[in-house]
Amino acid sequence: MSPAVTAPPLSVQDRVLRRFRRARRLAFAVPLLVLAYLSYAAFAFDLGGLAGRARLDNAAVLAGDFVSYKTHVLRDNRSGEVSVLVEGEAKGRLPAGQWPDWLRQSGGVTTIDLGDGHLVTYHEGGAQYQIPGYGLVSIAPEGNRLKLTAPQPLPDRINAGDARITVTTEAGRFVYTRAKVETFYYQPGWPLFFFTPDSPFSAMSWAEIGGAVLWGERVDPSLPNLLAVGRDFLNNQMWRHSATLWAISETLLMAFLGTFGAALVALPLSFLAARNMMPFAPLRFGLRRVFDFIRGVDGLIWTIVLARAFGPGPMTGALAILLTDSGSFGKLFSEALENIDEKQVEGLRSTGAGRLQQARFGVLPQVMPVLLSQVLYFLESNTRSATVIGAIVGGGIGLLMTQAIQTQRDWEDVAWYMVLIVLMVMAMDSLSGLIRRKLIRGA
Repeated sequence: MSPAVTAPPLSVQDRVLRRFRRARRLAFAVPLLVLAYLSYAAFAFDLGGLAGRARLDNAAVLAGDFVSYKTHVLRDNRSGEVSVLVEGEAKGRLPAGQWPDWLRQSGGVTTIDLGDGHLVTYHEGGAQYQIPGYGLVSIAPEGNRLKLTAPQPLPDRINAGDARITVTTEAGRFVYTRAKVETFYYQPGWPLFFFTPDSPFSAMSWAEIGGAVLWGERVDPSLPNLLAVGRDFLNNQMWRHSATLWAISETLLMAFLGTFGAALVALPLSFLAARNMMPFAPLRFGLRRVFDFIRGVDGLIWTIVLARAFGPGPMTGALAILLTDSGSFGKLFSEALENIDEKQVEGLRSTGAGRLQQARFGVLPQVMPVLLSQVLYFLESNTRSATVIGAIVGGGIGLLMTQAIQTQRDWEDVAWYMVLIVLMVMAMDSLSGLIRRKLIRGA
């Protein structure tokens, strides 16, 4: 038999060249796989149908409502009384002395200047809307129906019926019914954010408010002006600042109780799930599977289950966070315990220290910086999660945001809640970073 022929070993240059060719083939195949997946996703998720169903005009209106508001100029056709309501709410009714300058009333005729030539007029016989580039739209009651006089043909922005006529333009919206006539004027800003018209400070400028606080006479004999300013701000019935602050505190409380409660539950159990702490393998295996089950089920599922079991409320949200994070902390803590330096434990064991003393003085000092860092990072994440959980269990800032979204009316409230949530998360991030620096690095 002839001796086996062995291939000569590859040189370093040949090995590098072979790896380069393999990487080049992989670099060519990966984009093809990504392109194939994206093509499948576009077909599976019906992106074409989604684009056809998109309501970009509605999205633009909602986005505009984030930073704008509307003033309702309402006239009762039976009594002839004219009211000016911010966002159409009775709490935002402006007294006659605080009417905007684009609204004038003289001799029973109300004139509304919407800008750019758009002019609305209320009079005893009906109402008129002068639309630049189109003409004059006149409306008057005629028996049990409304008579419309306007250039023909009517554009799409005019919706006319026997009982209701609506005119929508880029300057505002105008609605006429037999009972009332109403004009909506859109403007940027958040009106009445600080004070509603029933507060004496609503008609003051910031300089006047500062003077009233420092040396002015008391607007309320029972309170200093500084406390009166705070009271009127918190009791603002349109923006509900006091309720918002209470909701923020509930959200933070849910995140705090849930996170640190889970840490207290998981810490002793993690000793039983660590290989170097628990020699009894079946118990260790069972605890690890329990941790996997708890953290394998999403937190929203646990929130729904607990809400059905205990009812709505912030405490239910805290329990949901506690249950979900107990599994995550149990796994993380047990892995941290398995990576400790055993020499410190052996030194304590040689002095006759018991298991609790070994854990207290030999194990916890090693893992506490890691455990505390993980708990603080979870606290930051749970601050955001508590917003969504609060929407389910009926508590916290999430509940207020859900209510504002469902009404589809006060989108500036949604924007304000979003700003508060971002500020809350930023504050928690800064606070947890400060605690880590103080307790872990000692700086």
